[in-house]
Amino acid sequence: QVQLVESGGGLVQPGGSLRLSCAASGRTVSSYVMGWFRQAPGKDREFVAAINSGGALPYYADSLKGRFFISRDTAHTTYLQMNYLEPEDTAVYYCSAGPQPFSRASYYEPTSYDTWGQGTQVTVSS
Repeated sequence: QVQLVESGGGLVQPGGSLRLSCAASGRTVSSYVMGWFRQAPGKDREFVAAINSGGALPYYADSLKGRFFISRDTAHTTYLQMNYLEPEDTAVYYCSAGPQPFSRASYYEPTSYDTWGQGTQVTVSS
C-alpha cells in the first residue's frame, strides 16, 4: 500500500518561490504516476501537475506552465517547484498517486489517483 506525506508549504510573498515535497512509501510506488492537485477555499480540487512513473514525462495545467515544475527522484520523492507565486496560488496542495497505465487524459483527472496525502497549505500574501 502506498502512503504519501507532503511537506514544504508555508507563507510566501507574491513573486516568491516554494518547493513542495511528497515522500512516498510502499513496494509498488516506483510504478505509480504521481500528481499534484490543489484546492482553494470554496473551489473544487484542480489539477496542477503530474509525472509518469519513469519521471521523464511531465504534465501541467495550462495556466501554470512555465511557473510550476514537477520532478521525482529514485528515492520515491516527488517535488513541485513553484516560482513567481501569486495570491491566486493560495490553496491546500495535495500529492497523489495512481497505478499505471494512464491514458493521456487520465493524468488530469483526480479520479485516476487512488492514494492521497494529507495536504500542505500554501499561502501567497504580502
